[in-house]
Amino acid sequence: MKHNVDVHVGKRIRHRRWMIGMTQQQLAEKVGIKFQQIQKYETGMNRVSASRLWDIAQAVDVPISFFFDGIEEGQIPTPVEGDILADKEALQLVRAYYAMPEAQRRQIFELARVLSDAA
Repeated sequence: MKHNVDVHVGKRIRHRRWMIGMTQQQLAEKVGIKFQQIQKYETGMNRVSASRLWDIAQAVDVPISFFFDGIEEGQIPTPVEGDILADKEALQLVRAYYAMPEAQRRQIFELARVLSDAA
């Protein structure tokens, strides 16, 4: 049975990998494992050992704490319904947004706000 912490850590691995445009295969190669194991980590089917999490953090250039962001101390996270970052298209949009120069990002942000107000 999946533990909610394992699911949360797996989602954070997937989100970071998507944000930097890395495939499961590329991450697996950097860490020295098969991509199927990355799939199992990302779904929470397999727990990530401390040493493996260290390797993954190094491969995706984040501190270990990144994978636990969003978990309140002493509380087990509950699955989030409608998790916007679970949508691949949303992550691609965020990645494209941050690839733009800051002045253009500001204009895109203002356009999106106007369009959402008009909807």
